[in-house]
Amino acid sequence: MPGHAKAAIVIALWLASGVGEASAQVKLGAVLSVTGPASFLGDPEKKTLEMYVDEINAKGGVNGQKLQLVVYDDGADANAARTFATRLVEEDKIVAMVGGTTTGATLAMMPVFEEAQIPLISLAGAIQIIEPVRKWVFKTPHTDKMACEKIFADLKQRNLTTVALISGTDAFGKSMRDQCVAVAPQAGITIAHEESYGPRDSDMTPQLTNIKGKPAVQAVINPGFGQGPAIVTRNYRQLGIALPLYQSHGVASKQFIDLAGPAANGVRLPAAALLVAEKLPDNDPQKPVVVAYTRAYQQKTGQPISTFGGHAYDGLMIFVEAAKRAGSFDTAKVRDEVERTKNFIGTGGIVNMSPRDHLGLDLSALRMLEIKGGDWTLVQ
Repeated sequence: MPGHAKAAIVIALWLASGVGEASAQVKLGAVLSVTGPASFLGDPEKKTLEMYVDEINAKGGVNGQKLQLVVYDDGADANAARTFATRLVEEDKIVAMVGGTTTGATLAMMPVFEEAQIPLISLAGAIQIIEPVRKWVFKTPHTDKMACEKIFADLKQRNLTTVALISGTDAFGKSMRDQCVAVAPQAGITIAHEESYGPRDSDMTPQLTNIKGKPAVQAVINPGFGQGPAIVTRNYRQLGIALPLYQSHGVASKQFIDLAGPAANGVRLPAAALLVAEKLPDNDPQKPVVVAYTRAYQQKTGQPISTFGGHAYDGLMIFVEAAKRAGSFDTAKVRDEVERTKNFIGTGGIVNMSPRDHLGLDLSALRMLEIKGGDWTLVQ
């Protein structure tokens, strides 16, 4: 196991005052990519879970019991994630799991929680986490398929129908690439050229030069997360490519803008309303939730919010509300109530789950954003 995985971050929020009370605590697990190439996703997720578990416990806990949050850092290593998942089940005896951060980690952990019959609420993007539906697996972020559909709808509004893809070869990048290819025909979009890059590549100029040489291409889409999309964006501007550039919701954090610098201006991406909380109209049902989360997170951490921390908030609150409705922490009862989640207003949208839908979001939950002046703006 890599060193960063061995050096797991284990956080026990022992917020009860005595041993007798502590023994009554209920353990909630989280395997997150707090360090490593996906840290800009996992770090705000960890901070969010800590902050709100603390707040919940200060108000008396859930069903009269305090929550104990047990967090392991997988460093974006899928094998480490699976090891920690097994530890959470066998040693920590958790009642539910919120995580993992990445698609690869989640896919590695799902069999562990399915076998143990413990609810898993993933914070990762790929559609194969919830399609086909698995009894014990749910997720909060919008799917990569939804991101493709949102981008394609925006392209059609701009009368652009022929695109190139430059995709990361990580699990999320590959999955979103496959989803875009699958839904392009019915969206009336032609994918005229494709390129890819590895997670450790530091220069995508050759791939982008190939795209620049394709006269039919009208726009470029970059399925991926981590530092790769920021490098693509910088190289794109360096080559003077004037075509519209779309990123995925996998870069929906201020860190992407910081990494890409001025090159990010003009980039469009589908993302949650959370990134433009204060700019939403007052009658938007999500506005009170996303504004409250934004202010609480920024006050607590001194850092800008990201949709990734929001995914953790949604996962935690969906679990908490389900446990309250179940009236216990019986894993089967909690699972059933998670599946019955209706009209839950979260940072990612309004969630309505069912036995056939373990996400519960539709396309209206994604907003099309454009980066202007180093900040997020809503595309009207």
